[in-house]
Amino acid sequence: MNKKFPEGFLWGGATAANQIEGGWNEGNKGLSIADVLPGGKERLKLLKEPGFTFEIDKEKYNYPNHEAIDFYHRYKEDIALFAEMGFKAFRMSIAWTRIFPNGTESEPNEEGLAFYDRVFDELHKYGIEPVVTISHYEMPLHLAKEYGGWRNRELVALFERYARAIFERYKEKVKYWMTFNEINGALHFPLMSMGFVPESEETKYQELFQAFHHQFVASSLAVKACREIIPDAKIGCMILAAPVYPYDCNPENVMHALEEERLLNFFCADVQVRGEYPPFIQRVFDERGVKLDIREGDLELIKEHTVDYIGLSYYMSVTQKKDKTDDERILGNVFDGVKNPFLKASDWGWEIDPTGLRIILNRLYDRYRVPLFIVENGLGAYDKVEEDGSIHDDYRIDYLRRHIEAAREAIADGVDLLGYLVWGCIDLVSASTGEFSKRYGLIYVDKHDDGSGTLERKKKKSFYWYQNVIATNGEQI
Repeated sequence: MNKKFPEGFLWGGATAANQIEGGWNEGNKGLSIADVLPGGKERLKLLKEPGFTFEIDKEKYNYPNHEAIDFYHRYKEDIALFAEMGFKAFRMSIAWTRIFPNGTESEPNEEGLAFYDRVFDELHKYGIEPVVTISHYEMPLHLAKEYGGWRNRELVALFERYARAIFERYKEKVKYWMTFNEINGALHFPLMSMGFVPESEETKYQELFQAFHHQFVASSLAVKACREIIPDAKIGCMILAAPVYPYDCNPENVMHALEEERLLNFFCADVQVRGEYPPFIQRVFDERGVKLDIREGDLELIKEHTVDYIGLSYYMSVTQKKDKTDDERILGNVFDGVKNPFLKASDWGWEIDPTGLRIILNRLYDRYRVPLFIVENGLGAYDKVEEDGSIHDDYRIDYLRRHIEAAREAIADGVDLLGYLVWGCIDLVSASTGEFSKRYGLIYVDKHDDGSGTLERKKKKSFYWYQNVIATNGEQI
């Protein structure tokens, strides 16, 4: 049995523009959704609160995304550190608002385009392959406030214009693309990816699924454009992946877990990979009063322009019980599940389940038979800087080791896996809480929740460990 990582496996790290760049009002950049999201625990609450005002209130909140870790000015330093680790690939996103500041302009912003030219050139200088997410939780604020986000069909054409502009500009520099980050995550927090909070519980599902349809059409148009402009590129979808387990073998709980998993892991992927709405979704629509406005040609477009691969984030599994009480719910996980008695949790309450990664990779590959790409996996934790400046994050090394072992087992199972990218290879602003203290990086950044810090970069113990993992192509983990 071959338990090795294949030659050419894409080891590296992953980030998002709004969580690392800063420079929020430089280079003619427009305001994005991320620029009005405050830091701290309030963020999660605001993400689900109808009537979110989309206004900046610096007397009440701080906005860590505004400076983030200042990758906008320090990208050369950071990319040199990635190269020192041996990265084969670096996942990043393009900020839509750097290219079209309001999302509605007829011509792209040259200053924004030129910035990413410089970043891509720096990556290529070290032989690092860019893996680019077209939209990663940073919709132009104008489109959220004035258009109602992805509920509005007009965003389809605006997104296609944006996608075509970056394909044309970077066709010689980027060969791996993904359309929407964690597209299925909108089932739980639509504000960041769809640009709205549902108006009410009664209209919630109608709003969400109509917005999904618009994103599916837009994604298909982006795939079509990519194939026309960069025929040798690969373009994928990107989902938040989490296997769903029944709490026990009670058939009611098994069925409930199946229903939850199909909606979470398979609905968006079915449309983007298989090119059609899955049969099970009609019952979901019927039970939740959803009637989609599907225009002529939409379904044919979706069918014809399916993705080349599935990019996925993996952080946790979900355990489901049909009739759960409030006391049984686990608060830390992103999803509304119950505590799994066999798993421990991170500092932020996310249950740690390396075997779950192997399970979901097998489930996805069994269903779709297209290459998979782990484009996010990592541990958010409190890190301590010792008096000598060292950071001994053995807990992170243990987490990553166990997940890489699970990925290797999945490859031995027959899964076609393109690569493994550590989320937050450098400390960044947490998307869910807007905190710096929730650190993911293999590189420490001296920046703190109160806004203080020098932004100095330091190598953690995990930096050197991952450097060796890559150097040995996963032989030594």
